[in-house]
Amino acid sequence: MKQHILVIGAGFGGLWSALSAARLLDMHGRHDVDISLLAPQAELRIRPRFYEPDVHAMFAPLEALLDTVGVRFIKGTAERIDEQARIVGYRDEAGQPHELGYDRLVLATGSQLARPPVPGLQDHAFDVDQIESAVRLENHLKSLKDLPASNARNTVVIAGGGFTGIETATEMPARLRAVLGDDQHIRVIIVDRGPKIAAAMGDGIRPPIVEASEHLGIEWELNTSVSAVDADGVTLSDGRRIESRTLIWTVGFRASPLTEQLTSVRDGQGRLHVDQNLKIFGQDNIFAAGDVAYAATDDLGNFAAMSCQHAISLGRHAGNNVAADLLGVPPTAYRQPKYVTCLDLGAWGAVFTEGWDRQVKLLKQEAKELKSQINSIWIYPPAADRSTALAAADPMIPVA
Repeated sequence: MKQHILVIGAGFGGLWSALSAARLLDMHGRHDVDISLLAPQAELRIRPRFYEPDVHAMFAPLEALLDTVGVRFIKGTAERIDEQARIVGYRDEAGQPHELGYDRLVLATGSQLARPPVPGLQDHAFDVDQIESAVRLENHLKSLKDLPASNARNTVVIAGGGFTGIETATEMPARLRAVLGDDQHIRVIIVDRGPKIAAAMGDGIRPPIVEASEHLGIEWELNTSVSAVDADGVTLSDGRRIESRTLIWTVGFRASPLTEQLTSVRDGQGRLHVDQNLKIFGQDNIFAAGDVAYAATDDLGNFAAMSCQHAISLGRHAGNNVAADLLGVPPTAYRQPKYVTCLDLGAWGAVFTEGWDRQVKLLKQEAKELKSQINSIWIYPPAADRSTALAAADPMIPVA
Protein backbone atom coordinates (compact mmCIF):
# COMPACT_ATOMS: atom_id res chain seq x y z
CA MET A 1 0.00 0.00 0.00
CA LYS A 2 1.33 3.44 -0.93
CA GLN A 3 2.40 5.84 1.76
CA HIS A 4 0.67 9.20 1.88
CA ILE A 5 1.86 12.78 2.40
CA LEU A 6 -1.04 15.12 3.08
CA VAL A 7 -0.71 18.91 2.81
CA ILE A 8 -3.53 21.04 4.21
CA GLY A 9 -3.81 24.49 2.65
CA ALA A 10 -3.27 25.94 -0.84
CA GLY A 11 -1.67 29.22 0.20
CA PHE A 12 1.99 30.02 -0.28
CA GLY A 13 3.11 27.60 2.45
CA GLY A 14 0.88 24.76 1.31
CA LEU A 15 1.50 25.05 -2.43
CA TRP A 16 5.27 25.16 -2.06
CA SER A 17 5.18 22.28 0.44
CA ALA A 18 3.39 20.09 -2.09
CA LEU A 19 5.74 21.06 -4.93
CA SER A 20 8.85 20.54 -2.81
CA ALA A 21 7.72 17.13 -1.57
CA ALA A 22 7.08 16.11 -5.19
CA ARG A 23 10.55 17.37 -6.11
CA LEU A 24 12.36 15.24 -3.53
CA LEU A 25 10.34 12.12 -4.34
CA ASP A 26 11.13 12.66 -8.02
CA MET A 27 14.84 13.06 -7.27
CA HIS A 28 14.85 9.69 -5.50
CA GLY A 29 12.73 7.98 -8.14
CA ARG A 30 10.07 7.12 -5.58
CA HIS A 31 6.66 6.39 -7.06
CA ASP A 32 5.29 4.57 -4.03
CA VAL A 33 4.30 7.75 -2.15
CA ASP A 34 1.17 9.74 -2.88
CA ILE A 35 0.90 13.48 -2.23
CA SER A 36 -2.48 15.12 -1.67
CA LEU A 37 -3.32 18.77 -1.16
CA LEU A 38 -6.55 19.52 0.70
CA ALA A 39 -8.01 23.02 0.37
CA PRO A 40 -11.34 24.78 -0.25
CA GLN A 41 -10.26 25.74 -3.78
CA ALA A 42 -7.52 24.80 -6.25
CA GLU A 43 -6.12 28.29 -6.47
CA LEU A 44 -3.37 30.35 -4.90
CA ARG A 45 -5.01 33.51 -3.65
CA ILE A 46 -2.56 36.40 -3.87
CA ARG A 47 -3.32 37.78 -0.43
CA PRO A 48 -0.57 40.45 -0.42
CA ARG A 49 -2.50 42.21 -3.21
CA PHE A 50 -5.94 42.35 -1.60
CA TYR A 51 -5.55 46.08 -0.83
CA GLU A 52 -5.56 46.78 -4.59
CA PRO A 53 -8.59 47.29 -6.88
CA ASP A 54 -9.88 44.47 -9.13
CA VAL A 55 -9.29 42.04 -6.28
CA HIS A 56 -11.59 39.42 -7.78
CA ALA A 57 -8.77 38.55 -10.19
CA MET A 58 -6.07 38.19 -7.52
CA PHE A 59 -5.64 34.42 -7.71
CA ALA A 60 -3.79 31.83 -9.78
CA PRO A 61 -5.45 28.50 -10.72
CA LEU A 62 -3.52 25.44 -9.56
CA GLU A 63 -5.22 22.43 -11.17
CA ALA A 64 -2.83 22.09 -14.11
CA LEU A 65 0.26 22.78 -11.99
CA LEU A 66 -0.62 20.19 -9.35
CA ASP A 67 -1.56 17.66 -11.99
CA THR A 68 1.72 18.00 -13.87
CA VAL A 69 3.78 17.27 -10.72
CA GLY A 70 1.55 14.42 -9.62
CA VAL A 71 -0.13 16.04 -6.63
CA ARG A 72 -3.77 15.07 -6.09
CA PHE A 73 -6.05 17.98 -5.23
CA ILE A 74 -8.90 17.34 -2.80
CA LYS A 75 -11.53 20.05 -2.54
CA GLY A 76 -12.67 20.48 1.02
CA THR A 77 -12.21 22.27 4.33
CA ALA A 78 -10.22 20.58 7.08
CA GLU A 79 -12.02 20.57 10.43
CA ARG A 80 -10.31 17.99 12.60
CA ILE A 81 -6.85 16.50 13.11
CA ASP A 82 -6.49 13.24 15.03
CA GLU A 83 -2.75 13.07 15.65
CA GLN A 84 -2.96 9.63 17.26
CA ALA A 85 -4.91 7.95 14.47
CA ARG A 86 -3.22 10.07 11.75
CA ILE A 87 -6.55 11.15 10.32
CA VAL A 88 -7.79 14.50 9.05
CA GLY A 89 -11.52 15.10 9.00
CA TYR A 90 -12.88 17.50 6.39
CA ARG A 91 -16.07 18.58 4.66
CA ASP A 92 -16.48 18.68 0.92
CA GLU A 93 -18.13 21.58 -0.93
CA ALA A 94 -21.55 19.99 -0.39
CA GLY A 95 -20.95 19.92 3.37
CA GLN A 96 -20.53 16.16 3.58
CA PRO A 97 -17.96 14.83 6.10
CA HIS A 98 -14.97 12.74 4.99
CA GLU A 99 -11.70 11.48 6.44
CA LEU A 100 -8.18 11.23 5.05
CA GLY A 101 -5.41 9.13 6.53
CA TYR A 102 -1.78 10.20 6.31
CA ASP A 103 1.71 8.95 7.03
CA ARG A 104 3.11 12.49 7.14
CA LEU A 105 1.20 15.75 7.37
CA VAL A 106 2.09 19.35 6.54
CA LEU A 107 -0.18 21.87 8.23
CA ALA A 108 -0.23 25.07 6.14
CA THR A 109 -3.66 26.53 6.80
CA GLY A 110 -2.41 30.09 7.16
CA SER A 111 -3.73 32.88 9.33
CA GLN A 112 -6.81 35.02 9.66
CA LEU A 113 -7.62 38.50 10.81
CA ALA A 114 -8.34 38.78 14.52
CA ARG A 115 -11.81 40.12 15.23
CA PRO A 116 -12.13 41.26 18.84
CA PRO A 117 -15.53 41.96 20.43
CA VAL A 118 -15.65 45.62 19.39
CA PRO A 119 -19.30 46.76 19.26
CA GLY A 120 -20.51 46.92 15.66
CA LEU A 121 -17.35 45.39 14.19
CA GLN A 122 -19.02 42.27 12.78
CA ASP A 123 -21.89 44.19 11.18
CA HIS A 124 -20.26 47.38 9.95
CA ALA A 125 -16.52 46.85 9.33
CA PHE A 126 -14.75 45.82 6.15
CA ASP A 127 -11.38 44.11 5.70
CA VAL A 128 -8.91 42.93 3.07
CA ASP A 129 -8.08 39.62 4.74
CA GLN A 130 -9.71 37.19 2.32
CA ILE A 131 -10.66 37.59 -1.33
CA GLU A 132 -14.38 37.48 -0.54
CA SER A 133 -14.15 40.23 2.08
CA ALA A 134 -11.89 42.35 -0.14
CA VAL A 135 -14.43 42.04 -2.98
CA ARG A 136 -17.15 43.09 -0.53
CA LEU A 137 -15.11 46.19 0.30
CA GLU A 138 -14.57 46.96 -3.37
CA ASN A 139 -18.28 46.68 -4.12
CA HIS A 140 -19.02 48.94 -1.15
CA LEU A 141 -16.57 51.58 -2.38
CA LYS A 142 -18.15 51.52 -5.84
CA SER A 143 -21.60 51.96 -4.27
CA LEU A 144 -20.57 55.17 -2.51
CA LYS A 145 -21.17 57.15 -5.70
CA ASP A 146 -24.89 56.41 -5.34
CA LEU A 147 -25.05 58.15 -1.96
CA PRO A 148 -25.46 61.90 -1.44
CA ALA A 149 -22.17 63.72 -0.88
CA SER A 150 -21.32 63.94 2.82
CA ASN A 151 -18.37 63.79 5.19
CA ALA A 152 -19.34 60.24 6.15
CA ARG A 153 -19.49 59.08 2.52
CA ASN A 154 -16.16 60.66 1.64
CA THR A 155 -14.24 59.44 4.70
CA VAL A 156 -12.51 56.08 5.03
CA VAL A 157 -11.09 55.00 8.39
CA ILE A 158 -8.43 52.30 8.61
CA ALA A 159 -8.00 50.66 12.00
CA GLY A 160 -4.34 49.74 12.41
CA GLY A 161 -1.15 51.36 11.16
CA GLY A 162 0.84 48.24 10.38
CA PHE A 163 1.89 46.88 7.01
CA THR A 164 -1.62 46.04 5.77
CA GLY A 165 -3.14 49.23 7.17
CA ILE A 166 -0.56 51.48 5.53
CA GLU A 167 -0.80 49.83 2.11
CA THR A 168 -4.59 49.90 2.25
CA ALA A 169 -4.64 53.56 3.32
CA THR A 170 -2.12 54.86 0.77
CA GLU A 171 -3.97 53.14 -2.07
CA MET A 172 -7.32 54.51 -0.90
CA PRO A 173 -7.15 58.13 -2.20
CA ALA A 174 -6.81 56.92 -5.78
CA ARG A 175 -9.54 54.31 -5.28
CA LEU A 176 -11.94 56.87 -3.82
CA ARG A 177 -11.29 59.45 -6.52
CA ALA A 178 -11.87 56.81 -9.20
CA VAL A 179 -15.36 56.33 -7.73
CA LEU A 180 -16.31 59.81 -6.47
CA GLY A 181 -14.39 62.05 -8.88
CA ASP A 182 -11.42 64.36 -8.49
CA ASP A 183 -13.52 67.29 -7.32
CA GLN A 184 -14.63 65.64 -4.08
CA HIS A 185 -12.95 66.37 -0.74
CA ILE A 186 -11.97 62.98 0.64
CA ARG A 187 -10.42 61.91 3.92
CA VAL A 188 -8.41 58.78 4.69
CA ILE A 189 -7.64 58.34 8.38
CA ILE A 190 -5.44 55.71 10.04
CA VAL A 191 -6.29 55.01 13.68
CA ASP A 192 -3.34 53.53 15.55
CA ARG A 193 -2.39 52.90 19.17
CA GLY A 194 1.23 53.88 18.54
CA PRO A 195 2.69 57.13 19.87
CA LYS A 196 3.91 58.21 16.43
CA ILE A 197 3.29 57.45 12.78
CA ALA A 198 4.26 53.86 11.88
CA ALA A 199 5.81 53.34 15.30
CA ALA A 200 5.54 49.54 14.98
CA MET A 201 7.44 49.57 11.69
CA GLY A 202 10.63 51.02 13.19
CA ASP A 203 12.54 54.30 12.87
CA GLY A 204 14.39 53.24 9.70
CA ILE A 205 11.29 53.10 7.53
CA ARG A 206 9.27 55.82 9.28
CA PRO A 207 10.48 58.91 7.33
CA PRO A 208 9.23 57.78 3.91
CA ILE A 209 5.91 56.65 5.44
CA VAL A 210 5.52 60.08 7.03
CA GLU A 211 6.41 61.82 3.75
CA ALA A 212 4.03 59.64 1.73
CA SER A 213 1.23 60.23 4.24
CA GLU A 214 1.68 64.00 3.96
CA HIS A 215 1.87 63.87 0.16
CA LEU A 216 -1.30 61.79 -0.12
CA GLY A 217 -3.20 63.61 2.61
CA ILE A 218 -3.40 60.55 4.88
CA GLU A 219 -4.30 61.54 8.44
CA TRP A 220 -3.11 59.62 11.50
CA GLU A 221 -5.02 59.47 14.79
CA LEU A 222 -2.39 58.26 17.27
CA ASN A 223 -2.46 56.93 20.84
CA THR A 224 -6.01 55.70 20.33
CA SER A 225 -8.04 52.81 18.91
CA VAL A 226 -11.50 52.03 17.58
CA SER A 227 -13.91 51.28 20.41
CA ALA A 228 -17.17 51.04 18.43
CA VAL A 229 -18.49 51.10 14.85
CA ASP A 230 -21.91 51.84 13.41
CA ALA A 231 -23.34 52.50 9.96
CA ASP A 232 -22.46 56.19 10.05
CA GLY A 233 -19.24 56.45 11.99
CA VAL A 234 -16.47 55.29 14.25
CA THR A 235 -16.03 55.98 17.95
CA LEU A 236 -12.47 56.14 19.26
CA SER A 237 -11.26 54.96 22.66
CA ASP A 238 -10.70 58.57 23.74
CA GLY A 239 -14.38 59.35 23.11
CA ARG A 240 -14.05 61.20 19.81
CA ARG A 241 -16.21 60.28 16.84
CA ILE A 242 -15.39 60.25 13.13
CA GLU A 243 -18.22 60.35 10.63
CA SER A 244 -17.56 57.59 8.11
CA ARG A 245 -19.45 55.02 6.07
CA THR A 246 -16.31 52.91 5.68
CA LEU A 247 -14.15 51.35 8.40
CA ILE A 248 -11.47 48.89 7.28
CA TRP A 249 -10.15 46.66 10.07
CA THR A 250 -6.49 45.56 9.74
CA VAL A 251 -5.52 44.98 13.38
CA GLY A 252 -3.84 41.70 14.30
CA PHE A 253 -3.60 38.23 12.78
CA ARG A 254 -3.85 34.78 14.32
CA ALA A 255 -2.82 31.39 13.02
CA SER A 256 -5.50 29.00 11.79
CA PRO A 257 -7.63 27.51 14.60
CA LEU A 258 -6.54 24.04 13.47
CA THR A 259 -3.28 24.63 15.36
CA GLU A 260 -5.28 24.38 18.60
CA GLN A 261 -6.13 20.74 17.88
CA LEU A 262 -2.53 19.62 18.29
CA THR A 263 -0.99 18.91 21.68
CA SER A 264 1.91 21.22 20.92
CA VAL A 265 3.28 24.56 22.09
CA ARG A 266 1.99 27.71 20.37
CA ASP A 267 3.12 31.34 20.48
CA GLY A 268 0.92 34.34 21.25
CA GLN A 269 -0.46 34.36 17.69
CA GLY A 270 -1.30 30.66 17.79
CA ARG A 271 1.68 29.56 15.69
CA LEU A 272 3.16 26.13 16.37
CA HIS A 273 6.73 25.90 17.61
CA VAL A 274 8.83 23.89 15.15
CA ASP A 275 12.41 22.60 15.06
CA GLN A 276 14.94 23.60 12.41
CA ASN A 277 13.46 21.04 10.02
CA LEU A 278 9.95 22.47 10.59
CA LYS A 279 8.69 19.40 12.41
CA ILE A 280 6.27 20.48 15.13
CA PHE A 281 7.66 19.99 18.60
CA GLY A 282 5.97 17.03 20.26
CA GLN A 283 4.86 15.52 16.95
CA ASP A 284 6.46 12.60 15.13
CA ASN A 285 4.67 12.95 11.81
CA ILE A 286 3.47 16.55 11.44
CA PHE A 287 5.30 19.54 9.98
CA ALA A 288 4.18 23.15 9.70
CA ALA A 289 4.68 25.81 7.02
CA GLY A 290 3.62 29.39 6.43
CA ASP A 291 1.71 31.44 8.96
CA VAL A 292 1.04 28.50 11.32
CA ALA A 293 4.78 27.94 11.93
CA TYR A 294 6.77 29.73 14.63
CA ALA A 295 10.16 29.14 13.01
CA ALA A 296 13.59 30.63 13.69
CA THR A 297 15.04 32.25 10.57
CA ASP A 298 18.57 32.49 11.98
CA ASP A 299 20.58 32.07 15.18
CA LEU A 300 20.12 35.72 16.21
CA GLY A 301 16.64 35.42 17.69
CA ASN A 302 14.62 36.34 14.60
CA PHE A 303 11.51 34.37 13.66
CA ALA A 304 9.56 34.12 10.42
CA ALA A 305 6.88 36.76 9.97
CA MET A 306 3.38 36.12 8.69
CA SER A 307 4.33 37.01 5.12
CA CYS A 308 4.54 35.35 1.72
CA GLN A 309 8.29 36.07 1.78
CA HIS A 310 8.68 33.60 4.64
CA ALA A 311 5.79 31.29 3.70
CA ILE A 312 7.33 30.41 0.32
CA SER A 313 10.65 29.38 1.84
CA LEU A 314 8.97 27.64 4.78
CA GLY A 315 6.89 25.67 2.29
CA ARG A 316 9.89 24.61 0.23
CA HIS A 317 11.65 23.39 3.37
CA ALA A 318 8.62 21.73 4.97
CA GLY A 319 7.74 19.84 1.79
CA ASN A 320 11.32 18.73 1.27
CA ASN A 321 11.67 17.63 4.88
CA VAL A 322 8.34 15.84 5.19
CA ALA A 323 9.35 13.75 2.17
CA ALA A 324 12.87 13.29 3.53
CA ASP A 325 11.45 12.10 6.83
CA LEU A 326 9.33 9.51 5.07
CA LEU A 327 12.20 8.39 2.82
CA GLY A 328 14.79 8.30 5.59
CA VAL A 329 17.16 10.77 3.88
CA PRO A 330 18.79 13.86 5.44
CA PRO A 331 16.54 16.93 5.80
CA THR A 332 17.45 20.51 4.92
CA ALA A 333 17.43 22.84 7.91
CA TYR A 334 15.31 25.96 7.46
CA ARG A 335 17.33 29.16 7.51
CA GLN A 336 16.32 32.49 5.95
CA PRO A 337 18.72 35.08 7.34
CA LYS A 338 17.98 37.77 4.76
CA TYR A 339 14.86 39.80 5.49
CA VAL A 340 13.49 42.55 3.24
CA THR A 341 10.43 44.76 3.20
CA CYS A 342 8.80 46.36 0.17
CA LEU A 343 5.98 48.60 1.30
CA ASP A 344 3.59 50.05 -1.27
CA LEU A 345 2.81 53.72 -0.60
CA GLY A 346 0.22 54.40 -3.28
CA ALA A 347 0.76 57.23 -5.75
CA TRP A 348 3.79 58.44 -3.77
CA GLY A 349 5.70 55.27 -4.70
CA ALA A 350 7.09 52.63 -2.35
CA VAL A 351 9.95 51.94 0.02
CA PHE A 352 12.28 48.92 -0.02
CA THR A 353 14.32 48.01 3.05
CA GLU A 354 16.79 45.33 4.08
CA GLY A 355 17.37 43.79 7.49
CA TRP A 356 15.17 43.41 10.54
CA ASP A 357 15.97 47.04 11.39
CA ARG A 358 14.56 48.02 7.97
CA GLN A 359 17.40 50.00 6.43
CA VAL A 360 16.04 51.95 3.45
CA LYS A 361 17.61 50.95 0.11
CA LEU A 362 15.12 52.12 -2.54
CA LEU A 363 12.50 54.86 -2.57
CA LYS A 364 9.57 56.17 -4.61
CA GLN A 365 9.39 55.04 -8.25
CA GLU A 366 12.42 52.76 -8.10
CA ALA A 367 10.94 50.90 -5.15
CA LYS A 368 7.49 50.98 -6.79
CA GLU A 369 8.82 49.16 -9.86
CA LEU A 370 10.30 46.48 -7.62
CA LYS A 371 7.03 46.18 -5.69
CA SER A 372 5.18 45.75 -8.97
CA GLN A 373 7.51 42.92 -9.99
CA ILE A 374 7.09 41.22 -6.61
CA ASN A 375 3.29 41.51 -6.64
CA SER A 376 2.70 40.57 -10.27
CA ILE A 377 5.48 38.07 -11.03
CA TRP A 378 7.70 36.84 -8.21
CA ILE A 379 5.05 35.58 -5.79
CA TYR A 380 2.95 33.83 -8.44
CA PRO A 381 3.29 30.04 -8.86
CA PRO A 382 5.49 28.57 -11.60
CA ALA A 383 4.17 27.48 -14.98
CA ALA A 384 2.44 24.11 -15.27
CA ASP A 385 5.57 22.46 -16.65
CA ARG A 386 6.89 19.53 -14.60
CA SER A 387 10.62 20.23 -14.82
CA THR A 388 10.16 23.98 -14.30
CA ALA A 389 7.84 23.54 -11.32
CA LEU A 390 10.02 20.96 -9.57
CA ALA A 391 13.17 23.03 -10.09
CA ALA A 392 11.42 26.07 -8.60
CA ALA A 393 10.64 24.11 -5.42
CA ASP A 394 14.28 23.64 -4.39
CA PRO A 395 14.53 24.73 -0.71
CA MET A 396 17.98 26.20 -1.32
CA ILE A 397 16.60 28.90 -3.66
CA PRO A 398 16.77 32.24 -1.84
CA VAL A 399 13.42 34.02 -1.66
CA ALA A 400 14.64 37.54 -0.96
